[in-house]
Amino acid sequence: MTEKILIAGVDEVGRGCLAGAVIAAAVILDEAQAINGLADSKTLTAKKRELLTIEIQQKALAYAFGRAEVAEIDEINILQASLLAMQRAIENLPIKPDQVLVDGKYCPKVKYKTEAIIQGDKKVAAISAASIIAKVKRDQEMCELDKLYPNYGFAAHKGYPTSFHRQALQDLGITIIHRRSFAPVRKLIKLA
Repeated sequence: MTEKILIAGVDEVGRGCLAGAVIAAAVILDEAQAINGLADSKTLTAKKRELLTIEIQQKALAYAFGRAEVAEIDEINILQASLLAMQRAIENLPIKPDQVLVDGKYCPKVKYKTEAIIQGDKKVAAISAASIIAKVKRDQEMCELDKLYPNYGFAAHKGYPTSFHRQALQDLGITIIHRRSFAPVRKLIKLA
């Protein structure tokens, strides 16, 4: 009998946002428990993502999250912060994978065999699962931050640079959760 290879799928959420942490997830799926409907998280409704997150967390062999905070993003840049969040997610897995498949062009530095797959969240079920649970976790956090920073619209736009968010930044100013290294925020700092 051949031993099963444990594959961890990894993805991050929040790279293009002006506010909040970048959050990554790593998921090792159980081949014996199929999960229907896995897809790139961006193609699913919020409700479908939430339902799939419950199922993923119940059926996966293992899952874990990693994050890079705003200060880290500003210090090391968003690409490096994304890779750091992914590295932390992989290291937080309670079961160690034999191989890691990462969405995108770059791999985090980990001690496992790792492969980057462009559009992996569309092609690999474990990466899709990671993208879904990372998106749900980050969206929940942005809804909590919306309560702390009302009038910025975080619950609606989740920190992305919508016209509403940009206008709120101009009208209300920059908060501690805004990424100062990102151009729209940096411009406002220069003007102040």
